[in-house]
Amino acid sequence: MDRGQLADFLRTRREALQPEDVGLPRGPRRRTGGLRREEVAALCGMSADYYSRIEQQRGSRPSEPMLAAIARGLHLSLDERDHLFRLAGHPPPARDPRLEHVDAGLMRVLDRLQDTPAQVVTSLGETLLQTPPAVALLGDETAYAGPDRSMFHRWFTRPDTRRLYPREDHDMHSRAFTADLRSLAARQGPAGRAATLARGLLDVSPEFARLWSEHEITARRGHRKRIRTAEMGVLEVDCQMLYDLEQDQALLIFTATPGSDSYDKLQLLSVIGAQKLPSTP
Repeated sequence: MDRGQLADFLRTRREALQPEDVGLPRGPRRRTGGLRREEVAALCGMSADYYSRIEQQRGSRPSEPMLAAIARGLHLSLDERDHLFRLAGHPPPARDPRLEHVDAGLMRVLDRLQDTPAQVVTSLGETLLQTPPAVALLGDETAYAGPDRSMFHRWFTRPDTRRLYPREDHDMHSRAFTADLRSLAARQGPAGRAATLARGLLDVSPEFARLWSEHEITARRGHRKRIRTAEMGVLEVDCQMLYDLEQDQALLIFTATPGSDSYDKLQLLSVIGAQKLPSTP
């Protein structure tokens, strides 16, 4: 661990970021550029004291999960993230489809969408980051572990996942998820994560096994999706994807037609964030 270089690297990356780069207000009292240590700590999900000790060349060596959180909070590129790990005395994470590092450019776009339901997802349907309105609309999809991190897996194994969608849309979603997983498994090969997930679903889900046996590659779907909420009923939203092909990730953005009832409800979501509204009769 090179404490001096690590501290200097973190300081320069922190000072290079502006509040607006990470979705924070600049405020009238800010006299210098860059972020404050406490702001970076909040972005990384750690205490200000812990982060400050690293910049001050004090404390123990950061763990790999802590370094990953710092890389994400500081919006580091992949090369910068690898450099951070080396300075802390850890080997850089492998760059493969399991990669969960979100590209700095994608992070900047997400930071500017804090009033819009949006989230970063992997090709396997794993949600890495969500805006507060996305949590209010869909729930916290980052809280799952193991195979349940994949929406493909949850759809066929957790009945509560389907409550977000009207029953008459379930078959469409089942076919779309199966077709997407088959296409991904073909690209990754039999040793890939998609094929492993498919084999697990074949053992536990008769519905998935039936659809898988049909070898459907393109399922009928559109950009419009209906999502059911307990507080506001069914919303019709358009789903747009911004792909990062190098990372095998995408930014999923939910919008609604201006002037529609669903548009007004999404606007309300932007105000309440992840807070729950009182149930209506």
